[in-house]
Amino acid sequence: MLVRRLKCMAIFTLFVFGFCEWFIYYIVLYQCSWPKLSPEKPTDAKGALRVMMLADTHLLGPIDGHWFDKLRREWQMRRTFQTALTLFRPEAVFVLGDLFDEGMACSDEEFEDYFARFNRLFYHPDDIEFHVVFGNHDIGFHDRFKRAFNIPPAQLLRIKGNLFVFVNSIGLEGDSCSMCNETVSALYNIASRLHCDRNHQKRTVLDDGVLGKLRFDKILECEIPRNSPAPILIQHYPLYRPNEADCIGPDAPPPDKRTETNRPRWEVVSQEASSFLLSTLQPRLVVSGHTHHGCYLVHEGGIPELTIPSFSWRNRNNPSFILAVITPENYVLGKCFMPEESTVIYIYIFSGLVLLIMNLSIAITGLRRFIRRCRRQMYRQELQGVATRY
Repeated sequence: MLVRRLKCMAIFTLFVFGFCEWFIYYIVLYQCSWPKLSPEKPTDAKGALRVMMLADTHLLGPIDGHWFDKLRREWQMRRTFQTALTLFRPEAVFVLGDLFDEGMACSDEEFEDYFARFNRLFYHPDDIEFHVVFGNHDIGFHDRFKRAFNIPPAQLLRIKGNLFVFVNSIGLEGDSCSMCNETVSALYNIASRLHCDRNHQKRTVLDDGVLGKLRFDKILECEIPRNSPAPILIQHYPLYRPNEADCIGPDAPPPDKRTETNRPRWEVVSQEASSFLLSTLQPRLVVSGHTHHGCYLVHEGGIPELTIPSFSWRNRNNPSFILAVITPENYVLGKCFMPEESTVIYIYIFSGLVLLIMNLSIAITGLRRFIRRCRRQMYRQELQGVATRY
């Protein structure tokens, strides 16, 4: 009986562990699905690009990261990402900065370890396009991040007819640092390529007042076709907004944080840099990260921006990622929430109580048997004593 109960406890423990560390990811993420374009067109179903977007993974480093905290967070992110790849099979994955937590302070050897860990956690098949952007926690020495991931400060990508501009928003400080000059120069080049067709008819000068003038000179050939869609801007810092009061969404900042003032170049890019990006690139959508909260709002000119919350349980109880279906004519964004850490903790607490009760039951049963055994032994001794007297 005791052996059977111990086996039941072991099986129960393994089941709870497997559920909380493996199956719960499939159960929760299975409730997500790719959003549907509306109105749906015949061309949408054939040419739609399916993109998974996430932000602020914040892999812990050697200074602030306790080994168990690091192990726990990385396992959670790995399981979520690999489960999402299995269930949804995206064609592209975008990571919107702050891949690391101490990338701006760690040594070169620690950075190499960071890079290797990131690649292990976010392993993906070769046929999935995988792109990252710079985050403020990634670059104390921005050249090594740029070399490790082989990315320029700004780049224009064309995927299935859709245009994406990836920008190092940390390089929009406007203080003429080398990284800033590289970023602005790359943006000038991208803008000239985007608006090449337009400039055959009229030379254009865009002046942002701070970051300098963008001039389009003689262009012999246009690589971007005339009917190409407006680009989607991908960066780490959100565009300028004075606070989070206009943010909407189920994971928007709590009420007490919505009225806090956003500091330019800390929480958001500066107002000048924001105007520069909008007027120069003329995007149809902006996607950002950094704040660890969700936010959807529309800027002047009708340009929407979606800020993606953190992908790490260290920053949120309910992390999430974005499933986006994009065509040159349309796009739709869906948010997929990951398992809440509080749910996992409650399951472990409940299971621990069940095991405690089972242990107490075994202990009480054992104690009762021991008492019965003692009584039987005492009874036998009494009988033997009576038999001896007679």
